[in-house]
Amino acid sequence: MTDFKEATFMYVIGLVVAVVVLAQAVFFLVKAWRRGKELGISVQDMKNTVVSIVMFSVTPALSIVATVVALAGALGLVLPWVRTLIIGNISFETAAASSAMSSYGLGSLSSEVTDPEIFSAIAWVMTLGSMLPLILIPIFLKTIQKKMGKTLAKDTKWADVIASAAFVGLISAFVGRAILGQGNIKTSPDVLTDGAGVLSVTALISSVVFMLILQKIADKRQIKWLDAFAMPISMFAGMGMVILAAQILPPEIAFFEWRG
Repeated sequence: MTDFKEATFMYVIGLVVAVVVLAQAVFFLVKAWRRGKELGISVQDMKNTVVSIVMFSVTPALSIVATVVALAGALGLVLPWVRTLIIGNISFETAAASSAMSSYGLGSLSSEVTDPEIFSAIAWVMTLGSMLPLILIPIFLKTIQKKMGKTLAKDTKWADVIASAAFVGLISAFVGRAILGQGNIKTSPDVLTDGAGVLSVTALISSVVFMLILQKIADKRQIKWLDAFAMPISMFAGMGMVILAAQILPPEIAFFEWRG
């Protein structure tokens, strides 16, 4: 019996979404190219711009691949693929899916979703959550910018403080999850890797170490492209270290967890 998450209907939806997204990109590319000619921009300059944009797009594309890989075990390939084709990133998609799964007592992303109703609920949580900024930003962005502008005009240091606070808050959420976890022995005693443990801490530490090393190399050698690729490379390196640890460590150590 075909898994409903990988059914033909799901792939048709995915292909339709992919075609729409690609059509939009091609449409605006053609419009921009024609406008560039009207403005007298040389063809070589426009080609260089297109190449730069393509290269710049590789980095977020790697993060999207990481998102699909992280969610595929629980939700299949199609739903994460469709979600990240439109809007979304690994920080939101994994958090939204994991929270929805936890509310149904499924642990976290290590648990495969086999109930269509639960799958539908998770898809709605991920979709509605990502739609909210599209509604709030056009309505409140101008007001927020005005208030922030007044604050920053009084003291420009607040810009760095606000940006740093937002970044630290986001990172802290993932660090706390890796250390404390969200597993629940009472509701899912037989599910491994749904809470914090040796593997989650291995992913956290190895990713941080790889990130620091790559940034150090990029700064010391003046490798600009490496600085842009440091994060996705570190993410995949962390995944690789988890796979390696699961293979070489004794099971009682590798899969040991202290659940939240």
